Amino acid sequence: MSAETAQLDLFTRPDDEPPPVEFVRSARARGYRLTLRRDGTAVATIPARGSEREARRFVDQHRDWLERARARQRRRPRGAEIWRIGTRILWRGEMAEIRLAAMNPPAVCAAADVFRVRQLDGDLRPALEALFNRRARIELPARAWELAAVTGADLKHVTVRNQRSRWGSCSAAGTISLNWRLIRTPDFVRDYIICHELMHLREMNHSSRFWARVEEVCPGWREAERWIKRNGSLVGL
Repeated sequence: MSAETAQLDLFTRPDDEPPPVEFVRSARARGYRLTLRRDGTAVATIPARGSEREARRFVDQHRDWLERARARQRRRPRGAEIWRIGTRILWRGEMAEIRLAAMNPPAVCAAADVFRVRQLDGDLRPALEALFNRRARIELPARAWELAAVTGADLKHVTVRNQRSRWGSCSAAGTISLNWRLIRTPDFVRDYIICHELMHLREMNHSSRFWARVEEVCPGWREAERWIKRNGSLVGL
């Protein structure tokens, strides 16, 4: 655990109860956040100026989301993490089947996109995620610069990262970082996350002023938030 993140506590539980909720404090977090690990443990992140009391209240307010996320985890069939020809995955906001493309060298398709792979047997996921990541590093910065121009945000730099617990982040220096997995989400979700980070360049908080700015540039942000809560686990967040 890094110096900037300190574990606060764990709920203890009998063996027949769900895994605990872990509370951690992060100096980089700008708001309360609830995530679910693959082992079923929920992690509530507390921002630097936040309190454990408010974090517990935040968890209580999102119990329904947590139960749905745990239910999806339980329903996930064993071995679903392995991608093969015929596996259905989330790609650009739609569930798409990985199909064999009639090409040489070997290639597979997800919806209308074609990806060249070295071999077709075994788990395709590592190779495909690397290709998704590569494509995201081209498309996401380009879209961020477009939206910065439309919204008038003072954007200086864009990076694409392999973030495991957040969709994006920004710095006071004018840099925004985007999770490469955004390329797998619908366009309106991708644009919302980008606009969210761009508005943080004006308001480095989650105040009412911040959300008013988000509303101005992305009126459909609530729908995007609902999509994220329902489907974020499909891409590992």
